[in-house]
Amino acid sequence: MSSGAVPAAAAEGSDLWARTFAALYDPLLWVGERAGMGPRRRNLLSYARGRTVELGSGTGLNLGHYPADLDELILTEPEAAMRTRLARRLRSSQLRARVLDASAEQLPFADETVDTVVSTLVLCTVDDPDPVLQEIGRVLRPRGRLLFLEHVRAESPRLAHWQDRLAGPWRRFAEGCHCNRATLELIQACGLALEDVQETSWRGMPPIVRPLITGVATKSDI
Repeated sequence: MSSGAVPAAAAEGSDLWARTFAALYDPLLWVGERAGMGPRRRNLLSYARGRTVELGSGTGLNLGHYPADLDELILTEPEAAMRTRLARRLRSSQLRARVLDASAEQLPFADETVDTVVSTLVLCTVDDPDPVLQEIGRVLRPRGRLLFLEHVRAESPRLAHWQDRLAGPWRRFAEGCHCNRATLELIQACGLALEDVQETSWRGMPPIVRPLITGVATKSDI
């Protein structure tokens, strides 16, 4: 594998708030990462195998948690400001990977050519998760796996009410993040078989994004 490189000038393709949010992203998540999210990433990514594609890699917070024996690691990120920071973090790491400018809705891979797809805090951010889940199913090989770690709509009616009330301003602040999205139900409906799903809480973060799910979904071999 070859290390991806994105010139710093690429960030000019982002608007002012996108560049600001990219700069703030790691500091905003700092407490949450140390309050349990980092170990969750490490545990989830230990299941990655073969040719692995990460969706919306952001600033690269997953980079330190991938197994060293992957056949190939491809990091996709459509936002220019995030992609610049991702490439910078990759260059300073020991990991060998490629960075691609690609959206989760249109992955530049042939059918059934990927062993593992990784989605961490991505399905909440896309405009419509259904095309993304269809793309995941398309590129995965039979018995290929989706590894997911997402914040979701709360089961508590009170918290879900506040998620709904704050969904608009939160989406504008967090670059499109839908804090009230019922992501697990969407994964269930896309035809992947769920395995070992766990519900937990994102400690250290605002209550509206604390409910988390993490798990594995497998493509049928039929």
